[in-house]
Amino acid sequence: MITTDTMSTPGFDYSETQQMVAESARDFAEQNIRPHVMEWDEAQFFPESLFKKAGEMGFMGMLVPVELGGAGFGYHEYTAMIEEISKVDPSIGLSVAAHNSLCTNHILSFASEEQKRRWIPKLASGQWLGAWGLTEHNTGSDAGNMNTTAVKDGDHWVLNGTKNFITHGKSGDIAVVIARTGERGDSRSMTAFAIEKGTKGFSSGKKENKLGMRASETAELVFDQCRIPDANRIGKLGDGFIQSMKILDGGRISIAALSLGIAKGAFNAALAYSKEREQFGKPISAFQGISFKLAEMATDIEAAELLTHKAAFLKNEGREMTKHSAMAKMFASEVCVKVANEAVQIHGGYGYIKDFPVEKFYRDAKLCTIGEGTTEIQKVVIAKNILK
Repeated sequence: MITTDTMSTPGFDYSETQQMVAESARDFAEQNIRPHVMEWDEAQFFPESLFKKAGEMGFMGMLVPVELGGAGFGYHEYTAMIEEISKVDPSIGLSVAAHNSLCTNHILSFASEEQKRRWIPKLASGQWLGAWGLTEHNTGSDAGNMNTTAVKDGDHWVLNGTKNFITHGKSGDIAVVIARTGERGDSRSMTAFAIEKGTKGFSSGKKENKLGMRASETAELVFDQCRIPDANRIGKLGDGFIQSMKILDGGRISIAALSLGIAKGAFNAALAYSKEREQFGKPISAFQGISFKLAEMATDIEAAELLTHKAAFLKNEGREMTKHSAMAKMFASEVCVKVANEAVQIHGGYGYIKDFPVEKFYRDAKLCTIGEGTTEIQKVVIAKNILK
Protein backbone atom coordinates (compact mmCIF):
# COMPACT_ATOMS: atom_id res chain seq x y z
CA MET A 1 0.00 0.00 0.00
CA ILE A 2 2.77 2.42 0.78
CA THR A 3 4.73 2.15 -2.42
CA THR A 4 3.76 4.05 -5.52
CA ASP A 5 2.80 0.76 -7.15
CA THR A 6 0.12 -0.40 -4.72
CA MET A 7 -2.73 1.66 -3.35
CA SER A 8 -6.06 0.97 -1.72
CA THR A 9 -9.26 2.45 -0.31
CA PRO A 10 -11.71 1.18 2.34
CA GLY A 11 -12.74 -1.33 -0.34
CA PHE A 12 -9.03 -2.16 -0.25
CA ASP A 13 -8.48 -2.10 -4.00
CA TYR A 14 -8.46 0.86 -6.33
CA SER A 15 -11.00 0.68 -9.12
CA GLU A 16 -9.70 0.74 -12.67
CA THR A 17 -10.63 4.42 -12.90
CA GLN A 18 -8.86 5.32 -9.68
CA GLN A 19 -5.77 3.45 -10.80
CA MET A 20 -5.85 5.27 -14.15
CA VAL A 21 -6.10 8.67 -12.41
CA ALA A 22 -3.22 7.82 -10.06
CA GLU A 23 -1.00 6.65 -12.92
CA SER A 24 -1.80 9.76 -14.98
CA ALA A 25 -0.96 12.03 -12.06
CA ARG A 26 2.25 10.09 -11.38
CA ASP A 27 3.37 10.39 -15.01
CA PHE A 28 2.47 14.08 -15.08
CA ALA A 29 4.49 14.74 -11.93
CA GLU A 30 7.51 12.78 -13.12
CA GLN A 31 7.63 14.53 -16.49
CA ASN A 32 6.61 18.09 -15.59
CA ILE A 33 7.49 18.60 -11.93
CA ARG A 34 10.36 16.40 -10.74
CA PRO A 35 13.03 17.98 -12.99
CA HIS A 36 12.31 21.41 -11.44
CA VAL A 37 11.55 20.65 -7.78
CA MET A 38 14.63 22.16 -6.12
CA GLU A 39 14.97 24.96 -8.68
CA TRP A 40 11.42 26.13 -7.94
CA ASP A 41 11.89 25.66 -4.20
CA GLU A 42 15.12 27.67 -4.01
CA ALA A 43 13.72 30.53 -6.09
CA GLN A 44 10.21 30.40 -4.60
CA PHE A 45 9.10 30.29 -8.22
CA PHE A 46 5.40 29.74 -8.84
CA PRO A 47 5.06 27.85 -12.17
CA GLU A 48 1.79 29.29 -13.50
CA SER A 49 2.05 27.56 -16.88
CA LEU A 50 2.20 24.16 -15.15
CA PHE A 51 -1.38 24.53 -13.97
CA LYS A 52 -2.64 25.06 -17.49
CA LYS A 53 -1.03 21.71 -18.38
CA ALA A 54 -2.65 20.22 -15.29
CA GLY A 55 -5.96 21.59 -16.54
CA GLU A 56 -5.49 19.79 -19.85
CA MET A 57 -5.13 16.56 -17.88
CA GLY A 58 -8.37 17.25 -15.97
CA PHE A 59 -6.59 17.80 -12.65
CA MET A 60 -7.91 21.36 -12.13
CA GLY A 61 -11.57 20.32 -12.29
CA MET A 62 -11.51 16.86 -10.75
CA LEU A 63 -14.76 17.28 -8.80
CA VAL A 64 -16.54 19.36 -11.45
CA PRO A 65 -19.30 17.68 -13.53
CA VAL A 66 -18.47 16.93 -17.16
CA GLU A 67 -21.22 19.28 -18.37
CA LEU A 68 -19.35 22.20 -16.77
CA GLY A 69 -16.04 21.20 -18.30
CA GLY A 70 -14.72 19.11 -15.44
CA ALA A 71 -13.46 15.54 -15.06
CA GLY A 72 -16.55 14.45 -13.13
CA PHE A 73 -14.69 12.35 -10.54
CA GLY A 74 -15.33 11.76 -6.84
CA TYR A 75 -13.13 12.17 -3.80
CA HIS A 76 -11.29 8.83 -4.07
CA GLU A 77 -9.92 9.77 -7.52
CA TYR A 78 -9.27 13.32 -6.38
CA THR A 79 -7.36 12.09 -3.32
CA ALA A 80 -5.25 9.76 -5.47
CA MET A 81 -4.32 12.63 -7.79
CA ILE A 82 -3.29 14.99 -4.96
CA GLU A 83 -1.32 12.22 -3.28
CA GLU A 84 0.67 11.29 -6.39
CA ILE A 85 1.62 14.89 -7.20
CA SER A 86 2.54 15.51 -3.55
CA LYS A 87 4.92 12.53 -3.51
CA VAL A 88 7.02 14.51 -5.99
CA ASP A 89 6.42 18.11 -4.86
CA PRO A 90 3.98 18.88 -2.02
CA SER A 91 3.90 22.58 -2.90
CA ILE A 92 2.36 21.79 -6.29
CA GLY A 93 -0.02 19.34 -4.62
CA LEU A 94 -1.05 22.14 -2.25
CA SER A 95 -1.81 24.56 -5.09
CA VAL A 96 -3.84 22.02 -7.05
CA ALA A 97 -5.74 21.12 -3.87
CA ALA A 98 -6.52 24.75 -2.97
CA HIS A 99 -7.74 25.48 -6.49
CA ASN A 100 -10.01 22.42 -6.57
CA SER A 101 -11.42 22.09 -3.07
CA LEU A 102 -11.62 25.72 -1.97
CA CYS A 103 -12.26 28.22 -4.77
CA THR A 104 -13.73 25.97 -7.45
CA ASN A 105 -15.69 23.84 -5.02
CA HIS A 106 -17.16 26.88 -3.25
CA ILE A 107 -18.57 28.17 -6.53
CA LEU A 108 -19.70 24.68 -7.54
CA SER A 109 -21.44 24.09 -4.20
CA PHE A 110 -23.13 27.43 -3.54
CA ALA A 111 -23.23 29.63 -6.66
CA SER A 112 -26.21 30.09 -8.95
CA GLU A 113 -26.38 28.20 -12.24
CA GLU A 114 -25.55 31.39 -14.12
CA GLN A 115 -22.50 31.97 -11.93
CA LYS A 116 -21.35 28.38 -12.36
CA ARG A 117 -21.58 28.63 -16.16
CA ARG A 118 -19.72 31.94 -16.00
CA TRP A 119 -16.75 30.84 -13.90
CA ILE A 120 -16.49 27.06 -13.48
CA PRO A 121 -15.44 26.07 -17.06
CA LYS A 122 -12.49 28.50 -16.91
CA LEU A 123 -11.41 27.11 -13.54
CA ALA A 124 -11.92 23.45 -14.48
CA SER A 125 -9.85 23.81 -17.65
CA GLY A 126 -6.95 25.50 -15.85
CA GLN A 127 -7.45 28.62 -17.96
CA TRP A 128 -8.12 30.41 -14.67
CA LEU A 129 -6.46 29.83 -11.31
CA GLY A 130 -8.61 30.15 -8.20
CA ALA A 131 -7.97 31.68 -4.77
CA TRP A 132 -10.07 31.55 -1.60
CA GLY A 133 -9.97 34.15 1.17
CA LEU A 134 -11.10 33.61 4.74
CA THR A 135 -8.01 34.16 6.94
CA GLU A 136 -6.89 37.62 8.08
CA HIS A 137 -3.91 38.92 10.06
CA ASN A 138 -5.88 39.11 13.28
CA THR A 139 -8.25 36.19 12.66
CA GLY A 140 -6.88 32.74 11.94
CA SER A 141 -8.92 30.19 13.88
CA ASP A 142 -11.26 33.00 15.01
CA ALA A 143 -12.58 33.68 11.51
CA GLY A 144 -15.87 35.09 12.80
CA ASN A 145 -14.06 38.14 14.14
CA MET A 146 -12.87 39.28 10.70
CA ASN A 147 -12.29 42.92 9.79
CA THR A 148 -12.90 42.78 6.02
CA THR A 149 -16.28 44.33 5.33
CA ALA A 150 -18.73 44.49 2.44
CA VAL A 151 -21.22 47.36 2.51
CA LYS A 152 -24.26 47.45 0.23
CA ASP A 153 -24.46 50.46 -2.11
CA GLY A 154 -27.43 50.18 -4.45
CA ASP A 155 -27.03 47.03 -6.52
CA HIS A 156 -23.29 46.86 -5.68
CA TRP A 157 -21.10 45.99 -2.70
CA VAL A 158 -18.02 47.91 -1.55
CA LEU A 159 -15.30 45.78 0.04
CA ASN A 160 -12.52 47.01 2.32
CA GLY A 161 -9.92 45.00 4.20
CA THR A 162 -7.08 42.51 3.77
CA LYS A 163 -6.91 38.72 3.67
CA ASN A 164 -3.60 36.96 4.28
CA PHE A 165 -1.97 33.55 3.83
CA ILE A 166 -3.95 33.18 0.59
CA THR A 167 -2.83 30.52 -1.86
CA HIS A 168 -2.58 32.19 -5.31
CA GLY A 169 -3.04 35.62 -3.75
CA LYS A 170 -1.07 37.23 -6.58
CA SER A 171 -1.66 34.93 -9.54
CA GLY A 172 -5.28 33.93 -8.98
CA ASP A 173 -7.70 34.99 -11.71
CA ILE A 174 -10.69 34.88 -9.40
CA ALA A 175 -11.02 34.79 -5.61
CA VAL A 176 -13.92 33.67 -3.47
CA VAL A 177 -13.77 35.97 -0.45
CA ILE A 178 -15.72 35.93 2.80
CA ALA A 179 -16.49 39.44 4.09
CA ARG A 180 -18.43 40.75 7.06
CA THR A 181 -21.85 42.14 6.11
CA GLY A 182 -23.19 42.53 9.65
CA GLU A 183 -22.13 42.55 13.29
CA ARG A 184 -18.69 41.26 14.26
CA GLY A 185 -18.72 37.77 15.77
CA ASP A 186 -22.15 36.77 14.44
CA SER A 187 -21.87 33.61 12.30
CA ARG A 188 -24.78 34.91 10.20
CA SER A 189 -23.08 38.23 9.45
CA MET A 190 -20.65 37.06 6.74
CA THR A 191 -21.24 36.67 3.02
CA ALA A 192 -19.26 35.12 0.16
CA PHE A 193 -18.32 37.10 -2.96
CA ALA A 194 -16.41 36.26 -6.13
CA ILE A 195 -13.97 38.94 -7.29
CA GLU A 196 -12.21 38.71 -10.63
CA LYS A 197 -8.62 39.82 -11.14
CA GLY A 198 -8.44 43.36 -12.52
CA THR A 199 -11.45 44.62 -10.58
CA LYS A 200 -10.79 48.19 -9.45
CA GLY A 201 -9.79 48.36 -5.79
CA PHE A 202 -8.72 44.68 -5.72
CA SER A 203 -4.97 44.01 -5.56
CA SER A 204 -2.42 41.64 -4.10
CA GLY A 205 -0.12 42.53 -1.24
CA LYS A 206 2.91 40.93 0.35
CA LYS A 207 4.05 37.53 -0.92
CA GLU A 208 5.19 35.42 2.02
CA ASN A 209 8.74 34.06 2.34
CA LYS A 210 8.08 30.56 3.68
CA LEU A 211 9.84 27.67 5.39
CA GLY A 212 8.32 25.11 3.02
CA MET A 213 5.79 24.78 0.21
CA ARG A 214 7.88 27.46 -1.45
CA ALA A 215 6.70 26.85 -5.02
CA SER A 216 3.09 27.40 -3.93
CA GLU A 217 2.33 31.11 -3.93
CA THR A 218 1.03 32.59 -0.66
CA ALA A 219 0.13 36.29 -0.55
CA GLU A 220 -2.29 38.94 0.69
CA LEU A 221 -5.54 39.99 -0.98
CA VAL A 222 -6.18 43.72 -0.53
CA PHE A 223 -9.55 45.48 -0.94
CA ASP A 224 -9.64 49.27 -1.06
CA GLN A 225 -13.08 50.59 -1.95
CA CYS A 226 -13.43 47.54 -4.20
CA ARG A 227 -16.81 47.79 -5.89
CA ILE A 228 -18.48 44.64 -7.23
CA PRO A 229 -22.03 43.95 -8.46
CA ASP A 230 -24.52 42.01 -6.35
CA ALA A 231 -24.39 39.44 -9.17
CA ASN A 232 -21.02 38.41 -7.71
CA ARG A 233 -22.51 37.53 -4.34
CA ILE A 234 -22.45 33.75 -3.80
CA GLY A 235 -25.49 32.36 -2.05
CA LYS A 236 -27.70 34.16 0.45
CA LEU A 237 -26.73 37.19 2.49
CA GLY A 238 -25.20 36.03 5.76
CA ASP A 239 -24.45 32.47 4.63
CA GLY A 240 -20.72 32.99 3.97
CA PHE A 241 -19.38 31.56 7.22
CA ILE A 242 -21.66 28.50 7.10
CA GLN A 243 -20.64 27.91 3.49
CA SER A 244 -16.97 28.17 4.47
CA MET A 245 -17.27 25.57 7.21
CA LYS A 246 -18.82 23.14 4.72
CA ILE A 247 -16.09 23.86 2.18
CA LEU A 248 -13.42 23.25 4.83
CA ASP A 249 -14.92 19.82 5.54
CA GLY A 250 -13.97 18.78 2.01
CA GLY A 251 -10.77 20.81 2.12
CA ARG A 252 -9.57 18.76 5.07
CA ILE A 253 -9.72 15.65 2.90
CA SER A 254 -7.44 17.52 0.49
CA ILE A 255 -4.92 18.24 3.25
CA ALA A 256 -5.10 14.63 4.41
CA ALA A 257 -4.32 13.53 0.84
CA LEU A 258 -1.48 16.06 0.64
CA SER A 259 -0.16 14.71 3.95
CA LEU A 260 -0.33 11.16 2.64
CA GLY A 261 1.69 12.14 -0.41
CA ILE A 262 4.38 13.74 1.76
CA ALA A 263 4.47 10.78 4.14
CA LYS A 264 4.72 8.23 1.34
CA GLY A 265 7.32 10.26 -0.52
CA ALA A 266 9.47 10.56 2.59
CA PHE A 267 8.94 6.91 3.55
CA ASN A 268 9.87 5.60 0.10
CA ALA A 269 13.04 7.71 0.11
CA ALA A 270 13.99 6.49 3.60
CA LEU A 271 13.24 2.86 2.74
CA ALA A 272 15.40 2.98 -0.39
CA TYR A 273 18.23 4.75 1.44
CA SER A 274 18.15 2.28 4.35
CA LYS A 275 18.69 -0.60 1.92
CA GLU A 276 21.57 1.15 0.11
CA ARG A 277 23.44 2.71 3.03
CA GLU A 278 25.87 0.28 4.68
CA GLN A 279 27.46 0.53 8.12
CA PHE A 280 29.43 -2.17 9.93
CA GLY A 281 29.28 -4.33 6.81
CA LYS A 282 25.52 -4.45 6.27
CA PRO A 283 22.66 -2.17 5.16
CA ILE A 284 21.30 -0.02 7.96
CA SER A 285 17.83 -1.51 7.37
CA ALA A 286 19.20 -4.69 8.96
CA PHE A 287 19.56 -2.90 12.29
CA GLN A 288 16.55 -3.02 14.60
CA GLY A 289 16.83 0.69 15.38
CA ILE A 290 16.12 1.48 11.73
CA SER A 291 13.76 -1.39 10.87
CA PHE A 292 11.49 -0.52 13.80
CA LYS A 293 11.31 3.10 12.62
CA LEU A 294 10.26 1.87 9.18
CA ALA A 295 7.65 -0.45 10.70
CA GLU A 296 6.06 2.39 12.68
CA MET A 297 6.15 4.75 9.69
CA ALA A 298 4.47 2.17 7.45
CA THR A 299 1.75 1.45 10.02
CA ASP A 300 1.01 5.14 10.59
CA ILE A 301 0.72 5.72 6.85
CA GLU A 302 -1.65 2.77 6.49
CA ALA A 303 -3.90 4.11 9.24
CA ALA A 304 -3.86 7.64 7.80
CA GLU A 305 -4.78 6.31 4.38
CA LEU A 306 -7.77 4.38 5.70
CA LEU A 307 -9.04 7.40 7.64
CA THR A 308 -8.65 9.60 4.57
CA HIS A 309 -10.55 7.26 2.29
CA LYS A 310 -13.32 6.75 4.84
CA ALA A 311 -13.84 10.53 4.86
CA ALA A 312 -13.73 10.50 1.04
CA PHE A 313 -16.31 7.70 0.97
CA LEU A 314 -18.68 9.62 3.25
CA LYS A 315 -18.23 12.79 1.18
CA ASN A 316 -19.00 10.91 -2.04
CA GLU A 317 -22.13 9.45 -0.44
CA GLY A 318 -23.35 12.87 0.68
CA ARG A 319 -23.33 11.72 4.30
CA GLU A 320 -22.27 13.64 7.41
CA MET A 321 -18.47 13.67 7.45
CA THR A 322 -17.34 16.68 9.49
CA LYS A 323 -15.96 14.48 12.27
CA HIS A 324 -14.25 12.06 9.92
CA SER A 325 -12.68 14.74 7.72
CA ALA A 326 -11.30 16.42 10.84
CA MET A 327 -9.96 13.08 12.10
CA ALA A 328 -8.36 12.32 8.75
CA LYS A 329 -6.80 15.77 8.48
CA MET A 330 -5.54 15.78 12.06
CA PHE A 331 -4.09 12.27 11.99
CA ALA A 332 -2.62 12.33 8.47
CA SER A 333 -0.99 15.74 8.98
CA GLU A 334 0.63 14.69 12.24
CA VAL A 335 1.75 11.42 10.63
CA CYS A 336 3.40 13.23 7.73
CA VAL A 337 5.41 15.40 10.13
CA LYS A 338 6.45 12.33 12.12
CA VAL A 339 7.35 10.30 9.03
CA ALA A 340 9.31 13.18 7.44
CA ASN A 341 11.19 13.66 10.70
CA GLU A 342 12.09 9.96 10.92
CA ALA A 343 13.07 9.92 7.24
CA VAL A 344 15.62 12.66 7.92
CA GLN A 345 16.88 10.72 10.93
CA ILE A 346 17.32 7.54 8.89
CA HIS A 347 19.36 9.50 6.35
CA GLY A 348 21.57 10.88 9.12
CA GLY A 349 23.69 13.81 7.99
CA TYR A 350 22.56 13.34 4.38
CA GLY A 351 18.99 13.98 5.45
CA TYR A 352 19.95 17.51 6.38
CA ILE A 353 21.27 18.53 2.98
CA LYS A 354 19.34 19.50 -0.11
CA ASP A 355 20.82 16.78 -2.33
CA PHE A 356 18.37 14.34 -0.78
CA PRO A 357 14.56 14.74 -1.04
CA VAL A 358 13.73 14.17 2.64
CA GLU A 359 15.07 17.62 3.58
CA LYS A 360 12.29 19.23 1.53
CA PHE A 361 9.60 16.81 2.72
CA TYR A 362 10.59 17.75 6.27
CA ARG A 363 10.11 21.48 5.59
CA ASP A 364 6.93 21.03 3.58
CA ALA A 365 5.25 18.71 6.09
CA LYS A 366 4.69 21.22 8.88
CA LEU A 367 2.14 23.31 6.99
CA CYS A 368 -0.24 20.36 6.96
CA THR A 369 -0.75 20.63 10.74
CA ILE A 370 -1.60 24.35 10.38
CA GLY A 371 -3.41 25.06 7.10
CA GLU A 372 -7.22 24.72 6.79
CA GLY A 373 -7.56 24.42 10.55
CA THR A 374 -4.77 23.61 12.98
CA THR A 375 -4.46 20.26 14.73
CA GLU A 376 -5.90 21.96 17.81
CA ILE A 377 -8.96 23.18 15.88
CA GLN A 378 -9.48 19.66 14.47
CA LYS A 379 -9.61 18.40 18.07
CA VAL A 380 -12.25 21.04 18.86
CA VAL A 381 -14.31 19.91 15.85
CA ILE A 382 -13.96 16.22 16.73
CA ALA A 383 -14.78 16.80 20.41
CA LYS A 384 -17.91 18.81 19.56
CA ASN A 385 -19.11 15.98 17.32
CA ILE A 386 -18.51 13.15 19.75
CA LEU A 387 -20.01 15.12 22.67
CA LYS A 388 -23.24 16.07 20.88
